[in-house]
Amino acid sequence: MTFPLPCLHSWFPINYSAMPIHSSSPLLSQMATASFSFVTIVVCFTSLSAFPLSGAAASPDPGFTLNLIHRDSPLSPLYNPNHTDFDRLRNAFNRSVSRVNVFKSKAVDINSFQNDLVPNGGEYFMKMSIGTPLVEVIVIADTGSDLTWVQCLPCDPCYRQKSPLFDPSRSSSYRHMLCGSRFCNALDASEQACAMDTNICEYHYSYGDKSYTNGNLATEKFTIGSTSSRPVHLSPIVFGCGTGNGGTFDELGSGIVGLGGGALSLVSQLSSIIKGKFSYCLVPLSEQSNVTSKIKFGTDSVISGPHVVSTPLVSKQPDTYYYVTLEAISVGNKRLPYTNGLLNGNVEEGNVIIDSGTTLTFLDSEFFTELERVLEETVKAERVSDPRGLFSVCFRSAGDLDLPVIAVHFTDADVKLQPLNTFVKADEDLLCFTMISSNQIGIFGNLAQMDFLVGYDLEKRTVSFKPTDCTKH
Repeated sequence: MTFPLPCLHSWFPINYSAMPIHSSSPLLSQMATASFSFVTIVVCFTSLSAFPLSGAAASPDPGFTLNLIHRDSPLSPLYNPNHTDFDRLRNAFNRSVSRVNVFKSKAVDINSFQNDLVPNGGEYFMKMSIGTPLVEVIVIADTGSDLTWVQCLPCDPCYRQKSPLFDPSRSSSYRHMLCGSRFCNALDASEQACAMDTNICEYHYSYGDKSYTNGNLATEKFTIGSTSSRPVHLSPIVFGCGTGNGGTFDELGSGIVGLGGGALSLVSQLSSIIKGKFSYCLVPLSEQSNVTSKIKFGTDSVISGPHVVSTPLVSKQPDTYYYVTLEAISVGNKRLPYTNGLLNGNVEEGNVIIDSGTTLTFLDSEFFTELERVLEETVKAERVSDPRGLFSVCFRSAGDLDLPVIAVHFTDADVKLQPLNTFVKADEDLLCFTMISSNQIGIFGNLAQMDFLVGYDLEKRTVSFKPTDCTKH
């Protein structure tokens, strides 16, 4: 069977295991626009407290939806038409490698509520308002961290920010968090301090790329715009009022919304409302000019119907990430066990993180050597080196190529990936495999999730996959 492939844009898809690709579509034209890096959405495993959601009293489990716009989508204000497909691919690859290093360092009826996310540098920005009266801020949506924070006055030092800084002294709903509170204690010992004269909880937070934020822990009202007649009010939300911030943050953003699995994350604080459920469906970049990807929380995020497969989430530290167990990968009819030599050939539980913020899929280097050999035997094309050195498995082809279906076997869930999930056009006649070797923990990246509905149920402790046309979801 011949499968047409999309080309990679440095985009952020949340990939959904595979949808059939129409063999009638030309390979190279489909490959002209694929994409890479996505925002990882992580929901809390536990909730320290239940926070009210204003206007939601009529529904015990209100749902809401976020629009996702990747930085390389033509809909993004950061879109650069002068970049080539490979420019975007290279940038997405570099972001993937950087993110792996971060993982290493951390071993009303609002069912139609929607908010735009605009990414930058592999991240997505969310527009929201904070305080009373409301002040609009643009924050990075980050599933790789937990603390939500914004730059606050007085600020020294602060990175350059286009929009005005939030001034807590002008907000009637701002409240300091005191030392010894359970939210203050939710910070690691190295991340918290106590102001001796005021007893205010101070935080010190750093990221894998050496960026940082320091300030006071507090509560505030957050308001997110809605496509319905009224906005969604989240109150009170624990956040960091950052008075000392620096690093690689873009001037378009005012801070970060933490969407990780830890106790301080925004999703964790809302867990009693959304019942620990969320899902996403990432649209291929070739479709982004007309339709956006979606992330849903609460009622509307439940995945059901035929062709749904589910695998258990494994509890490990740090609890920011989603761990699942990868048992094997099949290339056509050839099944390769994903075993670990250190475990005497047994499969390690929780050996892979599902991450929509990483473009590529990273696999154990010893296993990848065998996978590479099987691919070379299966694909009937000339094996060549990637001239830019990004990918280790590439094939030369001037036209359509018969590429194998690759199945990823998680515990209790076989996810069949089509070539659009596993190969990209890296040059006019060069197709490259989007899984690479790593000596760190395995990561199931967003390209492998494209055109899947991926749902997380943190009460049942499962993640589910359903092949889906995300342009229609």
